[in-house]
Amino acid sequence: MQLSEQEIIRREKLGKLRELGINPYPANLFPVDHTSKQVKDAFEEGKKVIVAGRVMSTRIQGKASFASLQDSEGRVQIYINRDELCPGEDKTLYNEVFKKLVDLGDFIGVEGELFTTQVGEKSIRATNFTLLSKTLRPLPLPKTDAEGNLHDGFTDPELRYRQRYVDLVVNPQVKEVFVKRTKLFNAMRNFFNTAGYMEVETPVLQSIPGGAAARPFITHHNSLDIPLYMRIANELYLKRLIVGGFDGVYEFSKNFRNEGMDRTHNPEFTAMEIYVAYKDYNWMMEFTENLLEHCAVAVNGTADATFGEHHVSFKAPYARVTMTDAIIKYTGFDISGKSEKEIFEAAKSMGIAVDETMGKGKLIDEIFGEKCEGNFIQPTFITDYPKEMSPLCKEHRDNPDLTERFELMVCGKEVANAYSELNDPIDQRERFEAQLKLSERGDDEATQFIDNDFLRALEYGMPPTSGLGIGMDRLIMFLTNNASIQEVLFFPQMRPEKKAVEVELSAEEKGIIEILKANENAMPLNLLKVKADLSGKKWDAAMKSLSKHALVKVAVNGEDKIVEHIG
Repeated sequence: MQLSEQEIIRREKLGKLRELGINPYPANLFPVDHTSKQVKDAFEEGKKVIVAGRVMSTRIQGKASFASLQDSEGRVQIYINRDELCPGEDKTLYNEVFKKLVDLGDFIGVEGELFTTQVGEKSIRATNFTLLSKTLRPLPLPKTDAEGNLHDGFTDPELRYRQRYVDLVVNPQVKEVFVKRTKLFNAMRNFFNTAGYMEVETPVLQSIPGGAAARPFITHHNSLDIPLYMRIANELYLKRLIVGGFDGVYEFSKNFRNEGMDRTHNPEFTAMEIYVAYKDYNWMMEFTENLLEHCAVAVNGTADATFGEHHVSFKAPYARVTMTDAIIKYTGFDISGKSEKEIFEAAKSMGIAVDETMGKGKLIDEIFGEKCEGNFIQPTFITDYPKEMSPLCKEHRDNPDLTERFELMVCGKEVANAYSELNDPIDQRERFEAQLKLSERGDDEATQFIDNDFLRALEYGMPPTSGLGIGMDRLIMFLTNNASIQEVLFFPQMRPEKKAVEVELSAEEKGIIEILKANENAMPLNLLKVKADLSGKKWDAAMKSLSKHALVKVAVNGEDKIVEHIG
C-alpha cells in the first residue's frame, strides 16, 4: 500500500506515542458526562465536566492552546494551559503529546471546568486529557478564507456517498437529514400504534416474489437446495395476517428490485405497508392525509415543506382526481370503454414509446406517467384506476372496468399507493392468470408467478380490508428538500470503484493541482507559488510529495522554471 506523506507522518506519531507508553487505542471506557450541547445549554461557570470527541481545529500558542472538539451534537471549545494540565515538572503531556502528536481528527477525552473567554465564548478549561483514538488518515477539512469563501470542501457526490463516514464528520449539516429521517419513522410508528395497529415482521427471503410487479434479486438456499428471491414487496404476507385475525398490521420493510438506478430509485429501498380490516380506500384516503400532516409537523415543525422551486402543504385535506379525468384534462383522450388497440394508437399519436408487449394497463400507465403525473405538485389523490393496472385491487363498486385504488402524487412523483383490497379468491386467481399472460407476451413488469398459498389463504376468507404503501425514502426527500435519493440513504448502492486510490493528496497538494488544471496544466513555478499562498514549509512538502508520486514535474525553460501537471 502506497501511503501519502501525511499518512506516513501519522504512523510515525503512532510509534512515538507507544514509545511514551501511551496506548493510542485504549480499551477502557471514558466516563463522558456531558455533550457539547449540554455544556452550552446548562452552562455554569466553574462546573466540572467530562467530554469527548474529535479534534477539529487547534490554535497552538506556546504555553496555552485552544482546540475545537466535535461530538455527536456539535462543537465546543477547549482551552489547554500547559501548567494547569501538567502542574508538576513533567510537561510531556502538553509539550510532546498535545502539541506534536495529536492531529486533527483524533479522538480525545477532556476533563475540565467551564468558563467564559474574554470574547464571550463558552469553553472548557482542561485539567486533563486522554487520547482515545489516533487517526491515520487526514480529514478533508474545508477552509474559509478572509472573505468567507469556502475552499477544499468535501462536496463531490460520489466521494461523499462512498465515504459517508467522512461526509458526516466534515459536513455536519448532512447529519440533520438523517435525524429527520428517524423522526419520520418514529412519528409514523407512533401514529399507527396510537390507532391500535400492530407492527410485525415478514420474510425478506421468499419462495415467490409477490405483491408488486418488479424484477427480483435471486439467490439460492443451500440446505433446501431451492431458489429464493429477495422480497419486492411484503403485501401478500401482511394480508395473510389479516386472514389470520389481526385487525391492523404494518411493517417498515426493506425491499429489493433488480432494476434501474437513478436520482429517485435505489435497488434497495424502504417501504411502509399497512393493512386495516373492515376499511375501504375512501377511509384510507382520509387516514393517509392525516398521517402525512402529522409526520410533516413532527419532522419540520410545520405542515409546509419546500422541494426545489415548489412550496408544498401537507395539511389535510388533499385534492382527489380520477385517473380518467386526469388523462382527459392533460391529453384530451378519454380512456373509458376503449380497447387495447385504441389506447395503443392514442399513446403512439401522443409520441409515447409503446410496443406490442404492452397490455392495456401498461399503456394507460405510460400515458399518465408521460402526460399527467408531473402536473400534480400539491398532494393529490389520483383515484379509480383501470382494472388492468391493479391486479390486487377490488373492483370499483360503481364501475366494473375500474378499481378502488388511489396513488398520492406530490411534486409529480408517487409517494403512496392504496387499495380496497381484493378478497375474492376466484377473481384474484383470474387476475393473476391475466398478468401471467402479459408476462409471457414479454411485459417484464407483469407478475410472473402465481402465489397459490396466498390464494389458499384468501379461500379461508379475508375480511374487507384497505391497504396502504408509502415509499419512505421518497417521502423524506420531499420533507428535507433533497432531489436525490442518495442524499437520504446513509449508504446508497454504488458502482465498484474502478481502481484503488493509490495516493491520497493533502489539501495543499490538491490546491496546487487545481491551480495547474485551471491554467492548462502548466505555469511558472514562481507564479504557482504565489497563487498557492502556502508557507515555505507547506509549499516544500507539497511539491516534494507531488514530484515523488510523479504528479508534477519541473522543467527549465530559459531562465524560468515551469511546473507541469502530469498525473
